[in-house]
Amino acid sequence: MTVTVRDFRTEDAPAVVALRRACLPFVVVTEKDLLFEVANANPAKKYRLLVAEEAGEVIGTAHVGIAYDSEDPGQSSVTPHVLPGRRGRGAGSLILKTAEEHLAAHGATSVYAWALEEPGSLAFAARHGYRPTRPARFQSLDLTGDALPELPAVLPAGVVLRTGDAYAADPRPLFEADAEVSSDEPGDIATTLDDYEDWLNHTWNHPCLDRELTTVVEVDGQVAAFTSAHTDGATRYATGMTGTRRAFRGRGLAKLAKTDSLRRARAAGYQEAFTSNDADNGPMLAVNRWFGYRVCATEVRHVRELS
Repeated sequence: MTVTVRDFRTEDAPAVVALRRACLPFVVVTEKDLLFEVANANPAKKYRLLVAEEAGEVIGTAHVGIAYDSEDPGQSSVTPHVLPGRRGRGAGSLILKTAEEHLAAHGATSVYAWALEEPGSLAFAARHGYRPTRPARFQSLDLTGDALPELPAVLPAGVVLRTGDAYAADPRPLFEADAEVSSDEPGDIATTLDDYEDWLNHTWNHPCLDRELTTVVEVDGQVAAFTSAHTDGATRYATGMTGTRRAFRGRGLAKLAKTDSLRRARAAGYQEAFTSNDADNGPMLAVNRWFGYRVCATEVRHVRELS
């Protein structure tokens, strides 16, 4: 049967979410956040959500966009996902071709894509001219069985734990902390968080962000560290970002933030916790090992230069 590629329609949401869960079981995704991303994409991103269809069934999908917040112009990204059992029919190749043409038309010179570290995905990337750059580790933690560290009986002088919801009236201190720690993260595409309104729209107001389970560590009234929590509202919890501002590093504040958030997530009934880190992010990988996270998958970033 013929495979076709088209743009996402609202009624595709259940099928696309099911597909992403089948391909990436260690990622938290819901229909609500999928529709939010489509409706609220920054115009500068030139965003498209592509869908591959065969005989009326959604068998593949890909988020496509320009890295509009990158310091280097011309960067872009796409990662095709095709249902297991429906691969080898040309869906991934057609999605990739459609995405590359769209990105090139909007000035992209480099396209970045993730491929799972398994033979089929790596061979697909190589066959389409993508070269590997760096790996990332997905990690999981069983909140129903794995022991969690205890919070200290007494916090250090000047240290206070707050939830993200405590900043509902003025989240700018969290934006400033996020901007600082994000700039220090290793990665292929250097990004700069300097647009507060854009951050409010895409980070603070993201429907998967659980502000009550997000933990912020204040030191003498200043935001020093934080861990943001994303959930599916049922059983799955994921770390959106954990970081410590430069002036407060080396004091165990990231561990303190994650301990508080994970313990409250477990008390709220969440059963699985997920996180991911660049393979070069040694400090956070060490922190997650300390909590008992186990590597459950590895993705390899790839890039192709567009001529």
